[in-house]
Amino acid sequence: MSPTETPATSATPFPGSWRPNPGSTVPLFEQLRLNIIERADNGTLAPGTKLPAVRNLAGELGVAPHTVARAYKELEAAGVVLTRGRNGTVVCARDEAWSSLSAAAADFAAAAKAQGASFAEAVQLLAAAYDRE
Repeated sequence: MSPTETPATSATPFPGSWRPNPGSTVPLFEQLRLNIIERADNGTLAPGTKLPAVRNLAGELGVAPHTVARAYKELEAAGVVLTRGRNGTVVCARDEAWSSLSAAAADFAAAAKAQGASFAEAVQLLAAAYDRE
């Protein structure tokens, strides 16, 4: 979350002031996915928080509904959220191991950016490291 954003609270529901950057090389669904993960990890989106419906969030962010649906689908596959059909999508509880993995990923991302690596290059490095293990 950037310094100019306000955390999602009862007064400012998700996504608050956050908006995806259409000029970024990172796909819009991935920006949304990463933002939700960051907020779930730092507690801004507490477990049980209901996320906006796909169409509502897409309209608010100015993106296609498919963009939000893909982010939600990938978040559900990763265990970050749970979709309950018509009852909506809610943030799942995160465990300590996941939090430490998220911190390691943030450190890697910061190091990659500091050395001038693009997002695609950082992903390639991560994939290569993952395959070696």
